[in-house]
Amino acid sequence: MKITNLCTMAIGILFLSTLSNAQTKAFQKEEFKQWAQTPPMGWNSWDCYGPTVEEHEVKANADYMAKELKKFGWEYIVVDIRWFVENDKAGGYNQTDPRYVIDKYGRYLPAVNRFPSAKDGQGFKPLADYIHKKGLKFGIHIMRGIPKKAVEDKLPIKGANGITADQVYTTALQCEWLRDNYTVVADKPGAQEYYDSIFELYAQWGVDFIKIDDLSRPYHEGEINLIRNAIDKCGRKIVLSTSPGETPISAAAHVSTHANMWRMVDDVWDTWPHITHLMDVAQKWYPYIAPGTWPDCDMIPLGRISVRGERGEDRMTRLTKDEQYTLITFFNIFKSPLFFGGDLPSNDPFTLSLLTNKEVVKMHNESNDVKQLFQKEGKIAVTSKNIKDGSVYLALFNISDNVSQKVSVNLSDLGISTSAEVLNMWTGEKSKVTSKEIGAELKSHSSVLYQLKSIK
Repeated sequence: MKITNLCTMAIGILFLSTLSNAQTKAFQKEEFKQWAQTPPMGWNSWDCYGPTVEEHEVKANADYMAKELKKFGWEYIVVDIRWFVENDKAGGYNQTDPRYVIDKYGRYLPAVNRFPSAKDGQGFKPLADYIHKKGLKFGIHIMRGIPKKAVEDKLPIKGANGITADQVYTTALQCEWLRDNYTVVADKPGAQEYYDSIFELYAQWGVDFIKIDDLSRPYHEGEINLIRNAIDKCGRKIVLSTSPGETPISAAAHVSTHANMWRMVDDVWDTWPHITHLMDVAQKWYPYIAPGTWPDCDMIPLGRISVRGERGEDRMTRLTKDEQYTLITFFNIFKSPLFFGGDLPSNDPFTLSLLTNKEVVKMHNESNDVKQLFQKEGKIAVTSKNIKDGSVYLALFNISDNVSQKVSVNLSDLGISTSAEVLNMWTGEKSKVTSKEIGAELKSHSSVLYQLKSIK
């Protein structure tokens, strides 16, 4: 009888231990959501410098952010694509003679001719240290997969017991528009070790954010799993952004448990059709807006873009002021991550004002329960709430071409049964609404953003 009781107790302890381990792993799996409780805000070098950004330009944008934007919550400085190529140029990829910089384990290193502080094998650590000293965070972009050069040279994978790069790759599903890398076969011995090795390196550099390209279309679930595991094991809180879109809605459950942000569309540039396409695709993603995991509208193509970029000549954004308000209003009320794409030191006062409106920043950080009330007949209404101060936010958009029209909603649709105090969040104008609806006569491509508080 005693032996039976002891066996039963042992089985129970084993069961509880197994359950505890499972719960611990589940907790660790979800812990990454704590790293981005509000949508990340920062600057990315892609829209203005394409694959050619240099260290002095990154530092100039960091200096500007620390001085002008940090107090409003902007904090990430991200070096985008191909920082490991010595001879890249804007306007095209896949040149016949790319000069890659790579270590003995098949891991890309910063090109020293562009990032001088990376000399003597220091990598991005000196640049990350510079940015961290300003109270900001540092990020980089990489492509999914393993370098072709590592495969061709059969370089060993660190920590993989003699497995080399040519043993974990396939040419299937290679990125069509940039062929630096091959696909990693997720279930191959050495595949996890390869991703572990690069994130070990990035953690040593002090990377806080990583944007990984060519993950979303088609959706590479196997490699995303490897990446999530590698980040969780690297010992540093590295926010993960998957890119570009269109992420399939069928992958929503998976991506929202593996990434902090994911792209809904391809690159958004400074043309009106890019904005309307984004608004259309975003309709299916509202239910997935949640702390720690954010559907991503892409970078903000405002200010001075394409200094040495990929779409057109050096210019200030081609969007009109009305269109710029519409874009930034939608990004904010949708609670998208905000990554400015223009060269920050080149900002004019108007562009800066779009990034430093205290009430809009507060809405972006604190609001919840984001909903689209309707999208029809060239009209869109989006609402969210702030439970901290009882505010209801309402964005109205006229996305029609060449037609001015009234866009309005019933107060009851906002949960307001009486009259309300109204703040136009961009102009600062205050008013009251006592009728059953609130609206505005809007020009084509224009919008309005309101904060409403019930009058009891």
